[in-house]
Amino acid sequence: MASESKIAIYGAIAGNLAIAVTKFIAAAYSGSSAMTAEAIHSLVDTGNSGLLLLGMRQSRKPPDPTHPFGYGREDYFWSFIVAILVFALGGGMSIYEGIAHLEHPAPFTNPKMNYIVLGIAAIFESISWFLGWRAFRTIKGRQGVFEAIHKSKDPATFMVVFEDSAALLGLAVAFAGVFFGQLLNNPYFDGAASIIIGSMLSLMAIFLAYESKELLIGEGADPQTIEKIRRLTAKDPAIECVDHALTSYLGPHDVVLALEVKFKDDLTIVDVREAIKRIVGSIQQEFPDIKRVFFESTALSEERHKELGVG
Repeated sequence: MASESKIAIYGAIAGNLAIAVTKFIAAAYSGSSAMTAEAIHSLVDTGNSGLLLLGMRQSRKPPDPTHPFGYGREDYFWSFIVAILVFALGGGMSIYEGIAHLEHPAPFTNPKMNYIVLGIAAIFESISWFLGWRAFRTIKGRQGVFEAIHKSKDPATFMVVFEDSAALLGLAVAFAGVFFGQLLNNPYFDGAASIIIGSMLSLMAIFLAYESKELLIGEGADPQTIEKIRRLTAKDPAIECVDHALTSYLGPHDVVLALEVKFKDDLTIVDVREAIKRIVGSIQQEFPDIKRVFFESTALSEERHKELGVG
């Protein structure tokens, strides 16, 4: 899954960089505000994909004394930064460019260049979107798109799909702005298209920032997973009851679990140790993303907590 995410991001970088260059050339020749907005959009997408790759690389750094649980949340931090950049650079600059064009409209000088570039861009963006969708589809399953995004703990997959989807929609808006502006000899359509593209990017960025924020501040596993963990723990013969099962994602595939349980009173120290091994083994077999399990027992004395290391 991680390799598919990387392929999707590399494809997005190559496609967006080539598209950004051609869009800037077309914007310079034609004077189209919508084309300039699209060029900015593609340039921002290129940088964003690079930041997602940086986050993936940084998140794989091994634990050290200052970060004993590793750097898994680097993924979430850089995804949040990407969302902010989409809002500030992609959305803000496109809206500014559109408003400036409405205040000082300029006629098209070479609209045919825009159509050629938009067609080429649509091909590249479609390829990039397909690569991103293929990676996202593996985690989506039978879920709805928004449900899968909300439940996904790997922001790189859904961010690439969202950015490419917004890019394709932006191309359609830019085409409409150029076409109707030329057809009706009205340059205001072009400026309006730029504002629409910027507004669309801003809304997308707000949604992505919200999803990344939930992961960044420590989102836990879904209720169904928690219930399965509780059942797996409770069915062990050494457990009298399970009080709490708390989880937190430290990375897309790195979960920490804290279990508050009550062991049966007649257990020996050896029995408790063996029970802990069994419980951890069964949980990690069912949920391999759970890398660390900590126990808190309400039935052990303070001395036995220290001896067993379960407090």
